[in-house]
Amino acid sequence: MFLKEIAQRHGHPDTGTFNLTPVIDIVFLLILFFLVVCQFIEAENFPVNVPDLCEFAQNDTEEKSNVTTLTVVNSSDNKPVFAVDAEQIKTSNTDLLITNMVDLLNKKLKSLPGEQRTVTLRIDKDVCFDHAQYALAGIAQSIATDIKLSALKEKSSNE
Repeated sequence: MFLKEIAQRHGHPDTGTFNLTPVIDIVFLLILFFLVVCQFIEAENFPVNVPDLCEFAQNDTEEKSNVTTLTVVNSSDNKPVFAVDAEQIKTSNTDLLITNMVDLLNKKLKSLPGEQRTVTLRIDKDVCFDHAQYALAGIAQSIATDIKLSALKEKSSNE
């Protein structure tokens, strides 16, 4: 009411109303964007248990872009699960497993220069070497030029 009286005294007609529709649209789009981004972040987090006496963790200051990760974990039925970044490889045939792994790794690495074709290998401590060797064979047959072993030591409550 007060704003209308001031506007009429200064010769302005009715004050305009503020249209909230574009603001609501933008907020809705931002919410959708963050929901989708959170889904991608969750998809890449395979839990990996590392050896108990591991003293080194990957340096967080390293550049995280263009990182290709090969993860090997055991499923609930104690069978190995292989994943390149967030893409899981589903096959029980070992020859086909390595072929699919090489194809996925090459697809991720081909756009990088030769010196940056590094694969970060994450292997759960409960995976036996019998299964982990397929990951090593896949990296060896790919166009990767380097390999990093990644381990994360969780801090205990007394540290």
